[in-house]
Amino acid sequence: MSICFALPVLVLLTSMLLGVDGHVVDLDLVLAGSSSEHLLGCDNLGRDVLSRLAEGLQLSIFVGVTVVLLGGVLGITIGVLAGWYGGWLDIVLMRIADVVLSFPGILLAIALAAMLGPGVENLILALVVVGWVGFARLSRVQVLSLKSAAYIEAALANGVSFLYITLRHLLPNIAAPLLVEASFGLAAVMIGEAGLSFLGVGVQAPDASLGTMIREGTRLILVQPSLVIWPGLMLFLVVMAVNVLGDALRDRLDVKRV
Repeated sequence: MSICFALPVLVLLTSMLLGVDGHVVDLDLVLAGSSSEHLLGCDNLGRDVLSRLAEGLQLSIFVGVTVVLLGGVLGITIGVLAGWYGGWLDIVLMRIADVVLSFPGILLAIALAAMLGPGVENLILALVVVGWVGFARLSRVQVLSLKSAAYIEAALANGVSFLYITLRHLLPNIAAPLLVEASFGLAAVMIGEAGLSFLGVGVQAPDASLGTMIREGTRLILVQPSLVIWPGLMLFLVVMAVNVLGDALRDRLDVKRV
């Protein structure tokens, strides 16, 4: 599985070394094949495919990490509050989570992205709205299991604040399963970003995305199939690499997904 990590990294490093601008249009190089300057050839506008692949990978990683961080902070906050205080707050927050879960994630993301309009910021917002629920449910379950622990009760008896208990006791003890959840969530976000961009409600030209590259390449798949193969392969490898990392973390930390 080392190829899952090696090939995307090789694409990024090679693109940096060559330093070709993937936004430069050269009509003399339309659908040109591989050369010393353009290792993977050029697309239908004469743009360097390797540079656009590297840009698409960087954007997928950026969107994935940003969505996981924002969704994680939002979801963990909601889950900890619901699990700790319980009662009506727990009911309200978890019913909101159930409403989000009642819709297929990708369809809800498409609807939100279409309403918000195209663009990276709106794409991130749409994916965060869909992605926080897993963190909330997992952190709530973990907090419920820790509330009755002896050290938590001792802290409460000593008058320790909820914020201190959360930062000192709760978060460190639920970090392992949340880290595993984040790794699998990262892969899901990358697929979601590519899917939304492929449908035209995500990243827009002239910015490069693996999804937009696949969409543009499908029109020329019989003429230049590499325009679809390369971004599809990169998406497959980077998602597979993240999933392998998630599996390794789950085995190492010995946690079960909720």
